Amino acid sequence: TECVSGCVCPEGLFDDGRGGCVEQKDCPCIHNNEWYSSGAKIKVDCNTCTCQKGLWQCTDDVCYGTCMIYGSGHYNTFDGKFYDFDGSCEYVAAQDFCGDKNSSGSFSIITENVPCGTTGVTCSKAIKMFLGVSSQMMKTLSNRIATPLPAILEVIPKFELTVGLYLVIEASNGVMLIWDKKTTVFIKLSPDYKGKVCGLCGNFDDKANNDFTTRNGLQETNPLNFGNSWKQSPMCPDVTQEVKPCDLKPHRKSWAEKECSIIQSDVFKICHSKVNPLPFYEACVHDACSCDSGGDCECFCSAVAAYAQECIKAEACVFWRTPDICPIFCDYYN
Repeated sequence: TECVSGCVCPEGLFDDGRGGCVEQKDCPCIHNNEWYSSGAKIKVDCNTCTCQKGLWQCTDDVCYGTCMIYGSGHYNTFDGKFYDFDGSCEYVAAQDFCGDKNSSGSFSIITENVPCGTTGVTCSKAIKMFLGVSSQMMKTLSNRIATPLPAILEVIPKFELTVGLYLVIEASNGVMLIWDKKTTVFIKLSPDYKGKVCGLCGNFDDKANNDFTTRNGLQETNPLNFGNSWKQSPMCPDVTQEVKPCDLKPHRKSWAEKECSIIQSDVFKICHSKVNPLPFYEACVHDACSCDSGGDCECFCSAVAAYAQECIKAEACVFWRTPDICPIFCDYYN
């Protein structure tokens, strides 16, 4: 409607977003605020996307889902919803018996959360994995939901192995558990479970906005109400308020922010455009403030390692451990 001063591309050419003009076949693509040239490939979960004429063309493989529980009550669901929940009890992390009287459950994973530190935060200190669950056990796990339950299920074969710092348990029904025997656990499910699971890890239906589905099937917006619904024992107290350890231990806050700044530093620069560092930085500060009864560095290192793990999934490999920062000496000097 009016003249605007500036540069334009000659007819038939297109702005490449970087100050140049290109033919349509050479148009770049954008992903996480970064430009990629025509023909460039990126990985998104287990799929490969190729830039063609300014658009991403992706393979349509169905990927395993991963839920991560780490540190002082941090959860990243199968669908990528990040939230905090500091409950002191046993909770259903994920299971495939969700109250449907026609469904037959094949697994249940329970996380036992206990206080870690004096501020009221909790950490996952024990993991229980039930495979080929009997009807009686399902009744216990499902907190006596009044629906007909499946007959006793056949026990599902599984194998265990140790990989580096982690214990890996893989079952033949497409359920995998990866645990560092401390406060970090990864639950991986095959695509067959999409939309068929429930618990603190969400429902694995590719929609993060409905992950807060309670045991009774209601949609919640408050993570505390959602988390409380998945406790195993009604004797455990409900969580009524979010714990803010840095407010309770202000003398630790500056140290926590200084240590955790590595997540937002140039060390992880290659990853920043692929995985948002902010929630991981905030979780790190939270954990570094809360671990005030020993294990300061362990809490900090677990928090940074959680971000590094997400970076690796996004194909941004970062070498951040040194002899001074969270060393694994056999790894560093090998």
